[in-house]
Amino acid sequence: MAKARALAKRETFFHWWTSFPTVFGAGSRGGFDAVIGNPPWDRIKLQEVEWFAERSPTIAAQPRAADRKRMIALAGVNMTQTATNTPPAVDLWAQYQQAVASAEANARVVGNGKLGSGDYPLLGGGDVNLYSLFVERAQALAAPDGLVALITPSGIAADKGAAEFFSSISNTGRLGALFDFENRKVFFPDVHASFKFCALVFGGVQRTFVKSRCAFYLHSLAELDDPSRSLVLTASDFKAVNPNTGAAPIFRSRRDADITLRLYANHPVLVKHGEVSASTGVQPDTKAWPVKYVTMFHMTNDSALFLKTSELQVQGFKPVAVNRWQKADGTEALPLYEGKMVQMYDHRAADVVVNSENLHRAAQPETIALHEKANLDRYPKPQFFVAASETAANPYRWALGLKEISAPTNERSMIATLLPAAAFGNKVPLLIPQDELPRVAVRTVSLLAANLNAFAFDFVLRQKLQGQTINLFILEQLPVITPARFQDPLPAAFAQAMRTAQLMNGRHPTPTVADFVIPQVLALTYTAHDMAPFARDVGYVDAAGEVLPPFVWNDEERRARLAALDALFFYLYGLSADDAAYSLDTFPIVRDQDIKAFGRYRTKEDILAGLAILYG
Repeated sequence: MAKARALAKRETFFHWWTSFPTVFGAGSRGGFDAVIGNPPWDRIKLQEVEWFAERSPTIAAQPRAADRKRMIALAGVNMTQTATNTPPAVDLWAQYQQAVASAEANARVVGNGKLGSGDYPLLGGGDVNLYSLFVERAQALAAPDGLVALITPSGIAADKGAAEFFSSISNTGRLGALFDFENRKVFFPDVHASFKFCALVFGGVQRTFVKSRCAFYLHSLAELDDPSRSLVLTASDFKAVNPNTGAAPIFRSRRDADITLRLYANHPVLVKHGEVSASTGVQPDTKAWPVKYVTMFHMTNDSALFLKTSELQVQGFKPVAVNRWQKADGTEALPLYEGKMVQMYDHRAADVVVNSENLHRAAQPETIALHEKANLDRYPKPQFFVAASETAANPYRWALGLKEISAPTNERSMIATLLPAAAFGNKVPLLIPQDELPRVAVRTVSLLAANLNAFAFDFVLRQKLQGQTINLFILEQLPVITPARFQDPLPAAFAQAMRTAQLMNGRHPTPTVADFVIPQVLALTYTAHDMAPFARDVGYVDAAGEVLPPFVWNDEERRARLAALDALFFYLYGLSADDAAYSLDTFPIVRDQDIKAFGRYRTKEDILAGLAILYG
């Protein structure tokens, strides 16, 4: 009992029902008329780096989680086995143990397990953030006809963990308003400029609204009074753009909504989850493309497998061709690709350099200069290598990966590229073809990579991306061009224009869409010798069956190929020239860079020129 009293005093427990008996007692309305607030935005799980940063910078500075955990464990061993511990060291260990115990107890109590309180059935699972618990608690505190108005991260309307809760208010008419803001250091100076938060207004279990008023990407309160920024959405609108989760889209304007809803009406999503019914049970998922989403290595949990070059040398490894290390017995170590190393159609975008003084992001990208990319043997320098035997999750000699960390305000939000067979951190998830021979699988990844990298696809993604992560549930709910469409004939005028521009040859007298797309992806991807296996599987070989040399990096040629692909995908998605022009204007960084380099929005002009040929 003494321990319980001490715990209660330290944690300052609070009970709403006993503190407000007239609100919840017999004869009351059963809740508050309104619950209004700005709950804390903090994860319950203890963040080791942040915790030790203020107490032991040496531990916090360890770039590998495995090294950090070893130092923490050593501190505990020293404290328990050495009689000469200084009081500060003992205090640090005791404080850490108490912090861990408190975090674990919090997670256990709010969770949905056997020992959980059961108070947070919709938002108490997974890696819980405090704000989500406040949202669900507010719902319980509001009277049946009451209101809840909270300031929370925009993830409450978009994250997978919040999907069941959000759909329970958006699909039942209880969502009154969702006003989404981009921080831009205007509202919360200590929060990242691109962080997005929202004012969420919803009714109690018996209070509904005919329609929901929504506005997105607001930068000031005054913009709420601009009629062009405010939208009215219905429950069917939410279901159309997120069929699996019912999460909120992010429409800046009615035009955004019209284009996006039209694309969803005419094209399937990458993965449509099977519905559950009492009569048929759980139905299988419907996949537009036969690929599986795979994350190979978790950068924290799997860090014990990561080797620095100095550690490779100690173990007897030596550097060999195409960015690998090898022992005398043939054992190989492959580079560990991180998201910061790649860009669109570019597996050689940046080296990784480590600054140990940066506690939160010690590993930083250092861009590889264009003149260096002309060297066909210049490969990116990774932070770590991994034993090849640990990479069996990918059965092919190449991989299709994407950058998971992104933002709707970046130059481009979707960054996909073909990569050599290697190790991949969890921020470079892979889309791996299932049960396909290499010569078939390579066509799948080539066509899908082109689809993912298209401006038309990126435009839709930006209507769905609330935070800085392209989660699987977001990717699955994006509309794609079906494989069958790539077998359609390429419009003759466009084919002739591409031959004239020397972007395709006359090998196919009546080429299909795939006959044009795959060679473009090959030329954009095969720029170094480590991608030779990809080129071989595509069929880029000479008469003797030997793979041909890589394409030398050429910025002008790459620009022409990209513009042609983008024009073609606007056409495949069924968007008009006006729709395409509008969509391209929503990429301001691309426009500004073009104006700085060429004095005009050249990317837009080149794409619209190709689209004019396609539409005749």
